[in-house]
Amino acid sequence: MKKIILAITGASGALYAVQFLQLVRGLDVEVHGIISKAGEKVLLLEENLAPQDLSGVSRWYAVDNFAAPMASGSARYDAMVVLPCTMGTLAAIAGGLSTNLIHRAADVMLKERRPLVLAVRETPFNRNHLRNMLAAAEAGAIICPAMPAFYHLPESLTDMARHFAGRVASQIGLSVPGLKEWGGSDV
Repeated sequence: MKKIILAITGASGALYAVQFLQLVRGLDVEVHGIISKAGEKVLLLEENLAPQDLSGVSRWYAVDNFAAPMASGSARYDAMVVLPCTMGTLAAIAGGLSTNLIHRAADVMLKERRPLVLAVRETPFNRNHLRNMLAAAEAGAIICPAMPAFYHLPESLTDMARHFAGRVASQIGLSVPGLKEWGGSDV
């Protein structure tokens, strides 16, 4: 069983995290969650949900709990996803600044050379955002901007979020049955 960390920050896009949890629920995965205070507000505003309403998270850890298992590399998490990832969280991770458990867990993933996916969510990007994405990528993070695809012909926002969440899952080695992939075209 894979053990992964899902961190939710205050960027718009809580639906991505909801769909990610639904996709991995049937897989051999144990999800431990961390949510920032702003992430809690966005989850409530966009989805009318509290963290405890999200099924699929086996345990939540307080964002200020530096004694949580994911604060140490010896806890052996297989991967971490920050979905969605604010530019402030990106900046902290890129700069190696651990002011909360999300930042510290991400730093641990990088130092242990384990997959860390940052689903950055902002538009347009300024130079600082771009520099921070490059710095995080150079440190080993996978930068996966929350950009939905349309080749699978989504019929709703949920379809788009589900497809993107499946792409994020594939970045940490999870195979999601039924996820439509581009197969080419004869056009």
